[in-house]
Amino acid sequence: MRVLGRRVYWRWFGEVFLEGGLRLRMTGDAAKWLRPGDRVRLATEYHKPLLDFDEYALKGAFPVWPLFSRTLDHVRESPLGGEVYRYRLRAREAMYEADFEAIAELEQYHYASEKEVVALWVCPRCGKTRFANTKPPCECGGEARLKEIRGSTPASRFLILELVERLPFEPRILGYVRLDPPIPRMHRRVPGGVERNIRERIFPKDWFHPTFEGGKDWESALDRVHTAASRIARVVVHPDYRSEGLGALLVELALAWVKERAVPEGRREKHLVYTVAQMARYHPFFEKVGFRYLFDTASGRPVLAYPLTEEAEHYLERFLKEDPYARAHGGRLFVSRFGRVRGLPGSIRLVGVRKG
Repeated sequence: MRVLGRRVYWRWFGEVFLEGGLRLRMTGDAAKWLRPGDRVRLATEYHKPLLDFDEYALKGAFPVWPLFSRTLDHVRESPLGGEVYRYRLRAREAMYEADFEAIAELEQYHYASEKEVVALWVCPRCGKTRFANTKPPCECGGEARLKEIRGSTPASRFLILELVERLPFEPRILGYVRLDPPIPRMHRRVPGGVERNIRERIFPKDWFHPTFEGGKDWESALDRVHTAASRIARVVVHPDYRSEGLGALLVELALAWVKERAVPEGRREKHLVYTVAQMARYHPFFEKVGFRYLFDTASGRPVLAYPLTEEAEHYLERFLKEDPYARAHGGRLFVSRFGRVRGLPGSIRLVGVRKG
């Protein structure tokens, strides 16, 4: 079937119009990537003009609807071996208004302050917009709705990690990862200057172009995106659940999401996932998953990449072997500042110690 048009009302609500007078309800984040003229395959048991969220499946070049979702157990083991406890988790693309409000709430633990506000809210009744870290009251008496999360773009898509089995005091969302198209340009800092457009010297140019470049006509900008790479723009974990391996788990799930759905745009197979992350210097969870360090950007932030195909692996390995700066670091960024400590020669014995 052929797509005739789309409407994006909110990130969590949109509609797609198909030939034959069919109208499909889905999230705005999914609907915005379907262009007029795209060919899709619809599967449904219903014969009516309006299909609700749970009444159909849709596939284009890659699955579109239902959204990506996986349920899994995350086991924490003792240093001495054996299971200590486990989390029952669900990883899925954000689809409800409450999901995006939870994402904005998680952002507050990282970036919110009086000077840095994390969300833009709009009142549907009077149309006024306001920057605030939490849902603000509107003077007209209407209820503000989340319009955008600061730092994200219309091209951003979000994968959340949901705690399925939880106690009343535990949060519903433990973390999220945000995926974006590649940034338009990237340069490398080298001793004595800057090497421009370094990505295109390592990988084919059409892997990164045409990408999303923003602007007022964001829908047309989205329609032009056709890349073979995705960028992990943010990984955020609830502060009460850090040091539990959830950051690395989110990255692994994001890789699975990209392989299955070619997000964010879902139009072309992805060869590469990369990130620009200053925190990777001090926390190696990207490298634990298998990312390789490539270079520092002109602004001094490290770039790490994960090849999804043998072709990408070939280009990456060639760069690490042939480039003089890359050959020096060998694809490794994080270096522990702690030396090795020799273990105890035997068990600990307490001599002359009494209880009480």
